[in-house]
Amino acid sequence: MIYPSGRAIWAAAAGAIPAFLVALALPSLWYLGLLWICLLLAFLAVDAAAGRGRASLSASLDAPPQIGVGGRFNLQIAARFAGRPRALQARVGHDARLVPVAGSGGALAPTKDGGTLDLQFEALRRGIASFDRLWLRWRGPFGLVWNQVVLPMDKKVAVLPDVSSARDEAITLLQRSALADGHAQRRAGQGREFEALKDYQPGMGRRMIDWKRSARHGKLLAREFRIEENNNIVLAIDSGRLMCEPVDGVPKVDRAVTAALLSAFIALKGGDMVSLFSFDARPRVTSGSVRGSASFAMIQKRAAEIDYSSEETNFTLALTTLSAKLDRRSLVIVFTDFVDPISAELMLRTVGRLTERHLVLFMMMKDVELETLADMPPIAPEDVARAVTAGSLLRERQVVIGRLRLLGAHVIEASHQRLGPALVERYLQLKQEDLL
Repeated sequence: MIYPSGRAIWAAAAGAIPAFLVALALPSLWYLGLLWICLLLAFLAVDAAAGRGRASLSASLDAPPQIGVGGRFNLQIAARFAGRPRALQARVGHDARLVPVAGSGGALAPTKDGGTLDLQFEALRRGIASFDRLWLRWRGPFGLVWNQVVLPMDKKVAVLPDVSSARDEAITLLQRSALADGHAQRRAGQGREFEALKDYQPGMGRRMIDWKRSARHGKLLAREFRIEENNNIVLAIDSGRLMCEPVDGVPKVDRAVTAALLSAFIALKGGDMVSLFSFDARPRVTSGSVRGSASFAMIQKRAAEIDYSSEETNFTLALTTLSAKLDRRSLVIVFTDFVDPISAELMLRTVGRLTERHLVLFMMMKDVELETLADMPPIAPEDVARAVTAGSLLRERQVVIGRLRLLGAHVIEASHQRLGPALVERYLQLKQEDLL
């Protein structure tokens, strides 16, 4: 693309105005104005032709592969121009997950073969942010025209949830369930993995007594077990329309992702296997099962791929697909939301089949808006109508929760601030009770 620069516009105005005045005073010299315009067009053509060099132009973007929500990072634009160096200007295109701190473009600092420009961006929302195009322009030798090109780019930055607070909270929760030496508490009689023999103490269950070894040693010995590790934990996150509604300014799906990462950190620390699964109208993100604390970074990066959706959730397709992928008994933690029994009917049918083999736990956030409307003092008639409607919706929600529990699923309904800690506490409880 070629267009005139400010210098060309001033030159045209500076020559056209005197030529116009001369033509008015001396009509026979009208050709002077035409001659000036032709000369200007000729200079523009020469300047444009001399400034072309698209084939010898190349550019690249350099940015960190991932960044936390709210973090800032530098994007470096590097352009190379074969032949004589040119003064370049650049502007980069980005999506709504990123916002430039001091502009998205500017003049490149000259180098021997091109130029570089450092821009700073701030990550606003979780997801895979992209820089999709780059505008570059430079002046011709006479400075009369701008030569501009648009280069397609495919630079992506994973905007990850901020898990710094989640890590601290996870460590606190682990310390509560650990001994002073850092080893997990091993409660006698719980778990299935044999740990050691110990002297029988009053209050221990009789089923813990090892009668053969007690007869051999001449005293009562009890078997001590430890909680089994290597359990399979599946974090299934609904990213459909209802989960994209904001709660206290943050979408529900973002709060679900943060709680899921907190529980994943705890589970990986405890030796269990963790996998991530997200869905809306169809399955979206599926990760394989991983183990060990070092795998948390992979789970965190896959969580950034869970995008916001405006589609209705298809529980039948999602949970059926998930069930087909599981080849062993697993703890399936489903982060979702619903508004009435009709919309949850298909979900209930699928959950009934899932609970036959797996342990299913539903995580839901309390509807603060409905609870506020239901408890609002009736000042005007409209307040009464809103309170009655909100109370009816809350009762229908409790009907669905009751039916889930009848099907054998566990349900946690917590506030958005307590979603992560409530999930971790229930996970540790299920593990200690040997229900996984």
